[in-house]
Amino acid sequence: MKSVKNIQKITKAMKMVAASKLRAIQTKAENSRGLWQPFTALLGDLPSADVKKNVVVTISSDKGLCGGINSTSVKISKGLHKLNSGPEKETKYVILGEKAKAQLVRDSKKDIELIITELQKNPLNYTQVSVLADEILKNVEYDALRIVFNKFHSVVSFVPTVSTVLSPEVVEREAESGGKLGDLDSYEVEGGETKGEILQNLAEFQFSCVMFNAVLENACSEQGARMSAMDSSSRNAGDMLDRLTLTYNRSPSHPLSPINTF
Repeated sequence: MKSVKNIQKITKAMKMVAASKLRAIQTKAENSRGLWQPFTALLGDLPSADVKKNVVVTISSDKGLCGGINSTSVKISKGLHKLNSGPEKETKYVILGEKAKAQLVRDSKKDIELIITELQKNPLNYTQVSVLADEILKNVEYDALRIVFNKFHSVVSFVPTVSTVLSPEVVEREAESGGKLGDLDSYEVEGGETKGEILQNLAEFQFSCVMFNAVLENACSEQGARMSAMDSSSRNAGDMLDRLTLTYNRSPSHPLSPINTF
């Protein structure tokens, strides 16, 4: 009974800490949604783009006790890897967070290009994430980057999401073929840069903006899931304590047991 009471105190404290962290991150996440939306309008988000070199960027947490959000991200990442693999295709992983690392290293070690952990050691900001995005772009060759994360809706609701960022070459190819990006040439560009250089800059900036939103959304989902998990744990501990108290009160060794009243 004493052990269960102590566990219940810990789970209640962890729920309060998660709630405090969620409030701090949620506003940032909501504001960051305005960064990537113009890029989606301009360059699109084509998950069905058929390319040879795919990189799946799996975003997860460094700590556990937050339900199944990390398992969901890993499951979707494996599905994308399987879907985009073939004789002439190559799919690699970039992993953010200890939890996805622990699951993917077991059976996909040869396909992992880069692992980054302790992302939330310091408060998340755009500068930190843009440096991280630059590090990823320097270390991988890609035609499409597929960022897997959990989009925050509410404390009890998050949606597994995949955002796709295409390389400048693929964007140009899609625009010339008259697909969904066919209206790209209708924009007037000022300055002396070539179209290729402009698309290169836009693709890099798009990736850093999408990554910034993704890590914030995932951090919100993590704290919301941890709040729910700790709340359930606290209730379960309370139920167990009630059952143990009832058993203890009925036991022959209890001083007020009917056996000991005679």
